[in-house]
Amino acid sequence: MSWLTADNLALAFAALTALSLLLYGILDGYDLGVGITLPMDNESWRDTAIASIGPFWDANETWLVMAVGLLLVAFPAAHSAILHAMYLPAALLLIGLILRGVAFDFRAKVKSEQKRGWDWTFKAGSLLATFSQGFMLGIYVMGLNYHLTSVIFACFSGLCVTAAYAMIGNAWLIGKTSGELQRHAISTCKRAGVLTFGGILAVSMINPLVNANVYAVWTEAPLAYFYAAIPLLCFGMFALGYLVLKRLPLPDDKGAWLPFWLALIIFVCCFAGLALSFYPFVVPNEMTLYEAASSKESLQIIFFGAVFVLPFILAYTAVAYYAFRGKADDLKYY
Repeated sequence: MSWLTADNLALAFAALTALSLLLYGILDGYDLGVGITLPMDNESWRDTAIASIGPFWDANETWLVMAVGLLLVAFPAAHSAILHAMYLPAALLLIGLILRGVAFDFRAKVKSEQKRGWDWTFKAGSLLATFSQGFMLGIYVMGLNYHLTSVIFACFSGLCVTAAYAMIGNAWLIGKTSGELQRHAISTCKRAGVLTFGGILAVSMINPLVNANVYAVWTEAPLAYFYAAIPLLCFGMFALGYLVLKRLPLPDDKGAWLPFWLALIIFVCCFAGLALSFYPFVVPNEMTLYEAASSKESLQIIFFGAVFVLPFILAYTAVAYYAFRGKADDLKYY
């Protein structure tokens, strides 16, 4: 196949890795957001919130495994450079995810008076995993360098990602719940949305100032005129989302899923902006995806494996979301 050149294969794997990261950010993002904002003063609300993510949360993490696996096999040099700079936050991310998994199971098996402690563990694991992801993103944007400025920016990025996950998590709860919990989710989504908007605006202003290549991408005509549609769409979704949240809830639960879809568009816009900012670099300002790619022969073998596996992951994800559509039921353990 003549089109399976080394450059085309590298670009295809970069696209697959990016797609996996985007799907992970959206899908695991909302269930991390539910964990972050778990209402600790109301046990029945906590049960319903956890029931809303119960059928999905562990499967959502498949996309993180997929992304890291693709990075390892398709771009081993980049994988080495990125993980070398991020061992500590990556370890904290894994600890957070482990805490979530343990707490999710143990809260169903302990005595009722111990359940609240495991809910706090679930919440803490969600916060740790989310902040670690944001910190890693900030370090990546700062060129994988550790100095005072980059660490401050990475911590700020961690807070921004935490707010973004809280926003999409509560947008998910608006669609999956009703009554007082839904109203609570609407209120929390508003506050998280305001914080997320401020964070994205700040990062959008800082990123071009610390990366010359990023500044060039967003200021050089004529492509800059087309790229400007991304932040305009993103900020437009924030404005529309705030107006929608002010009107919810509506009779017959109309529009309950609209905040989630608007949040999804915001995530896609942010991810597209980051991808355009750093392309073709996979290690910022040091290594392009074409330089980091494995040999053509290796990529060809992996390509057919990925093409075979990916439809199955997409299919079972679609089946799970279809099977458990609708409002979350009362939490039951069998």
